[in-house]
Amino acid sequence: MKCPFCGSDDTRVIDSRPADENTSIRRRRECDACTKRFTTYEKVESIPLIVIKKDNTREQYDRAKIESGVLRACYKRPVSINQINKLIDEVENEIFTMEEKEIPSSTIGEIVMKKLEALEAVAYVRFASVYREFKDVNTFVNELKKILDKN
Repeated sequence: MKCPFCGSDDTRVIDSRPADENTSIRRRRECDACTKRFTTYEKVESIPLIVIKKDNTREQYDRAKIESGVLRACYKRPVSINQINKLIDEVENEIFTMEEKEIPSSTIGEIVMKKLEALEAVAYVRFASVYREFKDVNTFVNELKKILDKN
């Protein structure tokens, strides 16, 4: 590792420890040439996930979009922020374990709906009504019947 102060290649690690909840390693280094110390961080390089939208455009995966949709669906429902974060973490875990470079937004939407259905029925129906773009009241009622039949 090159020293940021003098540019020397002769540096050594004097301390290593986990950082950011074990997602990276913090290394304290010392330059043998100028004896100054500096810190570096080592992280796993993640492969960017591309989402294929309904209109076949592609964009980089953004956790905030899932979070926004789930928050809207859970608005004024008895769902804690911890439950929402756990749901989003589970969705991300499922998406990233597929090890795909590109994933259709429909796949992400189906995973979110499956998780929301298990968490809170009203939030599920809200999300489904937007995601599935219900065209009329009958399709909305049919979705409600499916939920009622399960209970």
